[in-house]
Amino acid sequence: MHTLASFPPPQLIVLSNREPFTHNWQPDGSIAATHSASGLVHAVEPLLNEKGGVWIAHGSGSADRETATEHDGLNVPPEDPRYRLRRVWLNDDEVGGYYQGFANEALWPLCHRAHVKPIFRSTDFDRYWSVNARFARAVADEADDDSPTVLVQDYHFALAPRMIRERLRSAEIVAFWHIPWPEPATLDTCPWAVHLLDGLLGSSCIGFQTATDRDNFLNCVARTLECRVDRLQHTVIYGGRVVALRVYPASVRWNDGSEPLQVETCRRELRELLGLPADTLLGIGVDRMDFTKGIEEKFLAVERMLENYPQFLGSFVFVQFAEPSRQALPAYIELRRRVHETVRRINERFGTTSYCPILLMEQHHPAPDVCRLMRAADVCYVNSLHDGMNLVAKEFVRERDDERGVLLLSGFAGAAAELKDAVIINPYDVEGSADALARALEMVPEDQAARLRRMRQVVEHSDAVAWGTRMLRDGARRRARAGLAAAV
Repeated sequence: MHTLASFPPPQLIVLSNREPFTHNWQPDGSIAATHSASGLVHAVEPLLNEKGGVWIAHGSGSADRETATEHDGLNVPPEDPRYRLRRVWLNDDEVGGYYQGFANEALWPLCHRAHVKPIFRSTDFDRYWSVNARFARAVADEADDDSPTVLVQDYHFALAPRMIRERLRSAEIVAFWHIPWPEPATLDTCPWAVHLLDGLLGSSCIGFQTATDRDNFLNCVARTLECRVDRLQHTVIYGGRVVALRVYPASVRWNDGSEPLQVETCRRELRELLGLPADTLLGIGVDRMDFTKGIEEKFLAVERMLENYPQFLGSFVFVQFAEPSRQALPAYIELRRRVHETVRRINERFGTTSYCPILLMEQHHPAPDVCRLMRAADVCYVNSLHDGMNLVAKEFVRERDDERGVLLLSGFAGAAAELKDAVIINPYDVEGSADALARALEMVPEDQAARLRRMRQVVEHSDAVAWGTRMLRDGARRRARAGLAAAV
């Protein structure tokens, strides 16, 4: 049982672009609250639910302003308030430049090896700078004193740590980079690379998903800035301050206290809902509609498996939950077109009047629906072309308390470093992935149980609360050392 009770005082402030709850107007004039399905939210929210504090995020819901009760914020979760959500309002130009432009057309492809060219516009970077400054002011506004613990989340806020440091000199600032960090030669293509590194080095500590990401950052800093790099201690001395670089693999909450539905109930109800025979073998995918997730390559592997292993025709169905994402950006419009065309072609090739091999469900799915899907599946297929972590893999492991089912996991997802008992695949190898999918569907129950038992131990002992606890514990130690040094 992980607990944060032993970590007293400093106020906890989380900064992210995505808010954990949005409020939107419904057709009947009512307002509905939606809990985000984001992996970032699933990783970070357990900290605030347990410790309390403030979460600062972009208020993007159509009814967010109407539900803000005091000082642009409100207490959440709605049914059992545990922390304060402070919303920052952005206009269309700011969202277009800071979020859609620099964050998602420049930084996202820059950091992911997914063969989409980053687009660098100076106007986008200007918006990114000004929005980071807005959020840094909000952090200072919410701070009870000048020494809170501030967790800055992800690539939307590379500049914010330096800006927060200028306002809160004694703050413990931990910037966590949820996505991969690029190699020096790749970062060099960004015209504002120096500003990104300088901004992040305003932190007390920078956290990464993997040791490779941490080492890439160290190499970028050594190559780009005038500083001292200690590769043994993994620290950077820059501007008279020591910044620690640490590896904190993000995770999911192991147990939220709720009682899950029985696996057999989930299996039966999902197959009935989809109109499938009770003995249908079910493969699932749960992703955002994003070019880094390898959805198209996944479907090509399903096609090749049906071609090479005809015994699965009519008895295997693949269900893909695809959360709509960044739908106005050209790269995403083209991805969606290709994915739909691939599904149509495969279903026409192998389908019949009573059989459809791939079901693409492109909409937001609440967390309970995702959990039921995972508990009903025979195989969970995670096919990231490049991913910081991919918490879907850990969610599937958590959900399978029956120790049945197989995790098919891309070796290019950060989760592969921890979940070594998954069936590891190369998402670019369609033939190899098809063979792996067939093996997974034929894996004997004893092998499934042994693999899941070991992976469940990994996730249970390194869950989201343990992840946050490590960051806060390390921060407390840095504070103690700083206080001792000042006293001496």
